[in-house]
Amino acid sequence: MTIIGRDTSERLVDCAAVQGFVERVCFKTGPPGLVGAELEWLVAFADRPQATVPIPLLRSLLDAAGPPPRGSTITYEPGGQLELSSPAFLGATACWRALHEDAVHVRDALTAAGVVLLPTAIDPVRPPVRQLVHPRYDAMEAYFDALPDDLGRVMMTSTASVQVNLDIGVDADDAGRRWRLLHAVGPTMVAAFANSPVQHGEVTGWQSARQRVWQQLDRQRTAVPTGPDPATAWTDYALDARLMLRRRDAADWHPEPGTLRDWIRSEDGPTAEDLALHLTTLFPPVRPRGWFEVRYLDAQPWEWWPVPMAVLSALLDDPVAADVAARTCTGLDDWTGAARDGLAAPGLHEAARTCFDAALSALVRSGEHPDLVGRVAAFHDRYVRPGRSPADDSLETR
Repeated sequence: MTIIGRDTSERLVDCAAVQGFVERVCFKTGPPGLVGAELEWLVAFADRPQATVPIPLLRSLLDAAGPPPRGSTITYEPGGQLELSSPAFLGATACWRALHEDAVHVRDALTAAGVVLLPTAIDPVRPPVRQLVHPRYDAMEAYFDALPDDLGRVMMTSTASVQVNLDIGVDADDAGRRWRLLHAVGPTMVAAFANSPVQHGEVTGWQSARQRVWQQLDRQRTAVPTGPDPATAWTDYALDARLMLRRRDAADWHPEPGTLRDWIRSEDGPTAEDLALHLTTLFPPVRPRGWFEVRYLDAQPWEWWPVPMAVLSALLDDPVAADVAARTCTGLDDWTGAARDGLAAPGLHEAARTCFDAALSALVRSGEHPDLVGRVAAFHDRYVRPGRSPADDSLETR
């Protein structure tokens, strides 16, 4: 096998080099236990919900407030969505406490200026508008505009999520188990946390219109990678995906036609740095980055954002809960039904109740803070037990 050296300018001489990078970097193993989260929010003026909030205004408000006290990083998505990314912490409680403090810091600074964080995962009133100008986003927009609909622009500018970051696992076998479990519980979690039923002023008919966007956007780069070995599956997925962009010194990052596999076969093949960039243009439900980045969760209303982080970490890290979740969710792989119908989709209501019960028991066993356990229990009682999701709150207030 040809392995990429630490020099990221080294050329990838064959597809085996890609596999080596994936195994060494994307599926880096070690003792699990670290938890991180990324909170994305759509933002709006409290008194002018139809208006776009300029990114320079957001930057100036948050710069004036100072950096988040617990070390989270603030970034902006192309449409002006605000993202707050935590460091990795040992356990769900530590992540929740730190990220909550940083989130309050951000929210209070914006609220004082009349800017609010929207409690939904897709823009409920405004059409897609891109604010960020950068060669990456120019090339990305051109790629999506060549597809038959405008879902690419909606994805880039009008959606928000809660991303949960969890360790790969202690070794390759454990990584495979954790990879399979995160996908097995995916439709159940999509349904339980669905929170985007209204887009551009219209009821979409989907509990998670955000997931509808992802599932119908470009299956070549948004579907679940398939195959018995996750590292090989991810390698093939990356090799067969069409190139979306190519970093250059000039402002034009539009790529030549073809896939990464085609590029490797050319005379001017990609470097390890090019591969790393290409991997950031792939958007499967779970993306391996040296940790598992769970991408299938809708952004949640303020009081509920810690719940998916706590539930997923408990299901993945607690052996008893993991076994329960795997047995309960195996075969419940209708991602479209989960996004459209929520917990009304066949089998998902009972699966969600069982998974939440298992997660709550695991959180207690691991000694997580009672307030965090209570938050998960409250979500269970308000939504999961009666077969609802946060999307139903939005629909009931219309």
